[in-house]
Amino acid sequence: MILTVTPNPSLDRTYEIPALDRGAVLRATADRIDPGGKGVNVSRAVAAAGHRTLAVLPLGGPAGAALAGLLGAEGIEVAGVPVAGQTRSNIAVAEPDGTLTKINATGPELTADESEALLATVGERSAGAGWIACCGSLPRGLAPEWYAELVARAHHAGARVALDTSGPSLAAALRERPDVVKPNAEELGQAVGRPLSTVGDAVKAAEELRAWGARAVLASLGADGQLLVDVDGAHFGSAPVAAVRSNVGAGDASLAGFLAAGGTGVRALAAAVAHGAAAVQLPGSLMPTPADLVPAAVVTTDDVPFDRPLTEPVS
Repeated sequence: MILTVTPNPSLDRTYEIPALDRGAVLRATADRIDPGGKGVNVSRAVAAAGHRTLAVLPLGGPAGAALAGLLGAEGIEVAGVPVAGQTRSNIAVAEPDGTLTKINATGPELTADESEALLATVGERSAGAGWIACCGSLPRGLAPEWYAELVARAHHAGARVALDTSGPSLAAALRERPDVVKPNAEELGQAVGRPLSTVGDAVKAAEELRAWGARAVLASLGADGQLLVDVDGAHFGSAPVAAVRSNVGAGDASLAGFLAAGGTGVRALAAAVAHGAAAVQLPGSLMPTPADLVPAAVVTTDDVPFDRPLTEPVS
């Protein structure tokens, strides 16, 4: 069982349009509404792959109730923590060439009691979890050290933790040695304070994160592939993509594939790449099933394309 923690979940509505024309009245060719938030998407991808998952998240107002209902319809067990604020709603506009414009709401401000209730719920429901995946930005009211506290408590209980966040939250959590962190190329560059131009630059940055506390780094490099840097060295994987339809949740699908395949080593990296490549070819934030997966090619340290230039990263 994979338990996910999403401190700032959302309802995500995606509109597909021929082109984005500012100031015009646009007609969507398709639209969908999905449960949103990085950890929520990880749970959805895990469930789509046929594995058990439990989603821990704060829920408030009608949007929170709708979110819980949508997750239940996908076969996901929900451990909701009631909060006074309203769960946020986000909008994404997708164009045929893969360009995605997103408008993300701020979300509710959590109180100290709600913050502690969220941490306590993770502890209470984590028995038997193979992994705890802590994902996304923190809502107002939670200090950057909140994830660090969660990682510390989870490790004390004997659980393995995957962390997908950025900025001060990532920096603070590294001291608690999360078992794997999953930045994209932009977030990886921000973490080390410099731009990354090549796959080799990304490898060096991932090694720095390991020196600061991360036991392994799974980095999404967008169209260029994915990188795993761990105690055994650097591993690189890629898979063909016929056409990008939406990259919403692609990184989350990758993390789900990685954890569902054990969360360590080349086999898990291949699963991450396959899930990410499949996800970008699906509409909205639809998560891939086993039938959607794209075979991935993975190489280890001696064959990693260190000199390959990086293009625009996909989160």
